[in-house]
Amino acid sequence: MQEALRESKRIKSLNALRRHYRRLGKLLRNEELDPIRQVINEIDNVHQASVNKFHTLERWRDRLLDEESEAFGDFVAEYPDTDRQRLRQLIQAARREREQERPPAAYRKLFKYLRELAGI
Repeated sequence: MQEALRESKRIKSLNALRRHYRRLGKLLRNEELDPIRQVINEIDNVHQASVNKFHTLERWRDRLLDEESEAFGDFVAEYPDTDRQRLRQLIQAARREREQERPPAAYRKLFKYLRELAGI
């Protein structure tokens, strides 16, 4: 099975690749599927955790822009190594952008900084 998977990387012809996929399907029918399912579930769980972190940071960004000092204090409490001055500057710039209806460059910079702090 592993040899067949390695072989699929070198196949260039679309028809040959289709035949090869049918061969892989036949080989998979004879394999034990529980270890394969387990690996796929682990990959899915890692991906879902990453997506959840991303959504959490988006909520933080929106909260920092919508609320005043309460959200700022909560964020700094959760991420103590935050550069407070830089964060305040990014928030102010993003708020100005929103008020002036300009393209969201500072909004994106703020999110990028939040990602850096969270290690994503």
